[in-house]
Amino acid sequence: MKLHRRHLLAAASGLAVLRLAPVAAQGSYPQRPLKFIIPNAPASSVDTIGRLLMAELVKLLQQTAVADNRAGAAGALGVEAGRSAAPDGYTLIIGSTTSISTAPLLQKAAKYDPLADLDLISLVALLPNVLVCHPALPVKSVGELIAYARAKGDKSNMASAGIGSASHLAGVALQTAAGFHSLHVPYKGGSQGVASVVSGETDWVLTPAPAAMSLVAGERLRLLGHSMPATTRPLGDTPSIAATVPGFEFSGWIGLLAPKGLPAPVTATLVDAVGNALRTRELTSAFALHGAVPTACTPQEFKSFLERDIAQNKMAIAVAGIQPE
Repeated sequence: MKLHRRHLLAAASGLAVLRLAPVAAQGSYPQRPLKFIIPNAPASSVDTIGRLLMAELVKLLQQTAVADNRAGAAGALGVEAGRSAAPDGYTLIIGSTTSISTAPLLQKAAKYDPLADLDLISLVALLPNVLVCHPALPVKSVGELIAYARAKGDKSNMASAGIGSASHLAGVALQTAAGFHSLHVPYKGGSQGVASVVSGETDWVLTPAPAAMSLVAGERLRLLGHSMPATTRPLGDTPSIAATVPGFEFSGWIGLLAPKGLPAPVTATLVDAVGNALRTRELTSAFALHGAVPTACTPQEFKSFLERDIAQNKMAIAVAGIQPE
């Protein structure tokens, strides 16, 4: 079964035109430090992008902020903590495909309906997954990895950030589309899964780009391909997986959310702030370094995007045969 994510590109090309007025001049918000709950472990792709965004928002909003990493249950623990906070704009959530789209489908700890129980502020980035392997592995392309895995069978193995994680679902989707099988080795977090490939404990992983690109630059991982369509170039000359496995697309996203009931003026201030942050040279350069595609939108566009993403992930989970835990 081919799993398509064409709506990701649609979102990227149809960005809202956001106001560029100075954010700090809008109303009295914020008057005290902000807390950004990151439902992922430090050094994960969500943590990396979330902290980059936070640093720019601190400057634009002229207020200090703290990051609160709350990993566990595929991000459900962090999102639960965030949604129970006061809806005043002082507690925000850095959400992602895993914590928002898939955790409610797979984790019993996730008691929230993301479309009903959270306020959607804006997308922040689209994240192409990157197919990377240990540099000593005798493969230098997507096709060679597929041939290697077919020859090795269960003696080849695939790392992931855990059962039901974005890297797990992406890896299963690739194996299904390309017709091969590698033994799944789940870890407790994206950084640990990627580290296992760096150490040679596992062979490969299809992981969000921010978790791997600095290691690729340091030649500790070999980059084979990205998960966005063949017509896009999010990582320069890096080929798409779709060039070898026609139709394969499986990327992720990161966005800013809040507890339900955020006052409209606060939402407007945050929407503007995200849009302005994503236009800064600092953030544009940093995102490019990590392979993330800056993507701002309105709350309404975010809702439409999320509805499609949840539907896509339901299909991926069915293919993987994963049951809630």
